Amino acid sequence: MQYMMVLVLLTVTAQTAVSQVVDVASNPIEELPGAGRPVEIEAFRGRRKALMNRIGNGVIAVPAAKRRNLEQVVLQDNDFRQDDYFFYLTGIETPGAWLLLMASDDGQGSAVLYLPPRDPRREQWTGRKLGPDEATVDLIGIQEVRVLDRSSFSRDVEQAIANNSGPLYTVLWHGTQGNEQILKWKSSGWSLRNIVPSIDSMRVIKDRVEIAALRRAITITTEAHKAAMSVARAGLYEYQLEATVEYTFRNLGADRLGFASIVGSGPNSTTLHYDVNRRKMKNGDLVVVDVGAEYAQYSADVTRTIPVNGHFSERQKAIYDLVLGTQQAAIEAIRPGIRVRELTRIAREYMAGHSGNLCGSQDCTRYFIHGLSHWIGMRVHDVGDYSLPLQPGAVLTVEPGIYIAEEQLGVRIEDDILVTATGYEILSAGAPRSTAEIERLMQSAGRTDEGGNE
Repeated sequence: MQYMMVLVLLTVTAQTAVSQVVDVASNPIEELPGAGRPVEIEAFRGRRKALMNRIGNGVIAVPAAKRRNLEQVVLQDNDFRQDDYFFYLTGIETPGAWLLLMASDDGQGSAVLYLPPRDPRREQWTGRKLGPDEATVDLIGIQEVRVLDRSSFSRDVEQAIANNSGPLYTVLWHGTQGNEQILKWKSSGWSLRNIVPSIDSMRVIKDRVEIAALRRAITITTEAHKAAMSVARAGLYEYQLEATVEYTFRNLGADRLGFASIVGSGPNSTTLHYDVNRRKMKNGDLVVVDVGAEYAQYSADVTRTIPVNGHFSERQKAIYDLVLGTQQAAIEAIRPGIRVRELTRIAREYMAGHSGNLCGSQDCTRYFIHGLSHWIGMRVHDVGDYSLPLQPGAVLTVEPGIYIAEEQLGVRIEDDILVTATGYEILSAGAPRSTAEIERLMQSAGRTDEGGNE
């Protein structure tokens, strides 16, 4: 009976928390058949043009992802997520397609999109798809759309190479290793060049469409953190907190998880990528909640550490405040021109200099056992060169942590930061960060222990 009461309380509290976020969930965007959300034509056209300008002469062939067989792979997931490189250049979610770009030194490049023919009988099972017709041209901004036929596509690629003095570029990474067409090109002796490094360097700097998608994903994620803070209490299982987070994601329009949710309490708070989420949370535990919603193929990554009973102990607060101060020192140093390694040095120097005797005779950096930052974007650990100086439009995490396994005490605080022309913007500021803010939100929700008493 108590278990059922807890589930009801979780659902009601989560629904109340997310129903207040009208600005996130309002004005839903209608989906296009097989294309996902409407394509921002000029933004994607600009990316294709920038890529062609980078290589000069050459032909670029980029495949879409294929559907997965869910009976063989992951039964509880959907069967398709678009390949990042194809999506970055087209914005469409149709499986089995190809994009062909013909670049030239004069900057007058051209693009052809190849789409599989529509199959009305199959669409009864899988839904309507974007077809190779005139309506598609208007929807996606690529002026030539052809039916994908393997033999004619191969002839088109050969003809494009014959008409162009440059090489053939394609996407060579682990996600395309089994692509039949690429394997055929390799076996035929064609000299293929990898277009991945060129696209990766472009993906580090986000355009307005990407930043808008990230803002939406991050806002959904911060609301999920607040919902989790509202329901957390001793006696719940980690998976119940996870359920609140993921309910909020979908209720506010997230497409999927950016990664498996991490909800680690007590001893699990000191395991960096713990995602089993089965432990019953106890009075006095801290719980690390590291989660991220994906929206329009862009993923957030935000972590908060909260006391399950709504109150930080003196020891927990001291460690938490050291991590928070470390994070703030690094964030305040963010500006164009600085490098991630310099931010890491600033963070570690701050932690070392402010540790006092919190971690015994040594400073607390020995418990800071992971990197400070990573890029986010279409992947939660997105592509990009960390040795280069930051530029406006880059988005990265700042996430120091202290993990003292012998005390079952782990604290990580992670925020998503946009590099601006003059400094930075904390995109995830909507989730409470200080101990006072966290306690205030948790206590305002009303606390109950395992027995249901106030």
